[in-house]
Amino acid sequence: MKLKFLIILIIIFCSQNNYAQHTDVINSNRPGESMSAFAVGKTVVQIESGLSFLNEKHSVLKYKANGTGLDFNLRYGIFKEQLETILEIAYQNDSYVNDLGTLKRTGLRSSTMGVKYLVYDPFKYAVEKVNLYSWKANHKFNWKQLIPAVAVYGGVNLNFSNNPFISKEENLSVISPKFMVISQSHFGNGYVFLVNIFMDKIGTDFQSLEYIITLTKGFNEQWSAFIENKAIKGDYYADVIFRGGAAYLLNKNLQVDASISKNYKGTPAIVYGGVGISWRSDTNHKDVMIKAKKEKKKKDKSKKGKEKAKAKKRLDEIELTKP
Repeated sequence: MKLKFLIILIIIFCSQNNYAQHTDVINSNRPGESMSAFAVGKTVVQIESGLSFLNEKHSVLKYKANGTGLDFNLRYGIFKEQLETILEIAYQNDSYVNDLGTLKRTGLRSSTMGVKYLVYDPFKYAVEKVNLYSWKANHKFNWKQLIPAVAVYGGVNLNFSNNPFISKEENLSVISPKFMVISQSHFGNGYVFLVNIFMDKIGTDFQSLEYIITLTKGFNEQWSAFIENKAIKGDYYADVIFRGGAAYLLNKNLQVDASISKNYKGTPAIVYGGVGISWRSDTNHKDVMIKAKKEKKKKDKSKKGKEKAKAKKRLDEIELTKP
């Protein structure tokens, strides 16, 4: 009986309090390309980087490109648990071969700075009620899981030097805005579903509407895998890309990953794969405890309940008239 009482106390305590944003283990956007709705947590520094090997062929323009790329993302939580700044840099070094010869290209393929804010968190005030007597009740599908967390992102693409990986006309755009809406759903049993819908290079001739859909499955405390679909629609470039991979958690602040990507069309046909690492420092982070909202007690509107309320009111009146 003492053990059961202790278990009940622990469940009550855990169900009444929730900690925002910051998680026990690192929450990385890698190895997929989609962005999570949740921030890393106030004062938390997180680095996500990867090395990729790419192969590109164009069936119409008759060129080939082979080389390597390096992605570097820096995330930092500021001011509030829901807010983070993000710096994204992609460097590429390759050999571009066509009928005219071979060209060695190197430089920043893209660089973006932005801010992400969690607008709605369905888990913020969630109270998980545990049935001590029924495993089935605790593992049945919860319709509340269909309600996603929602975040918004705003950033700018930066291009302060001549970029060999884009056209001469596109090089004229030094700064262009990027805006994104993010939704994240947790379906239980280790499944996480992410949707990113965004406009990129807004206001330029190279503006595009894009989406990324990612489904991740956690198999245990260390291993997870994902599949992803990205679509790009613009006047200058359109494509559909498929991606898959896995990640392994070395410790609560360190993750390694691997992935492979292939697009749909042949103008150009792109294949690239790579490995990466994610690391965070949360030594300066302090947990922010959020108390769950208390449920309002329902009034007993039955005849018996009304009689009890009247009797209590009379007793209170008698007590007040006593000297």
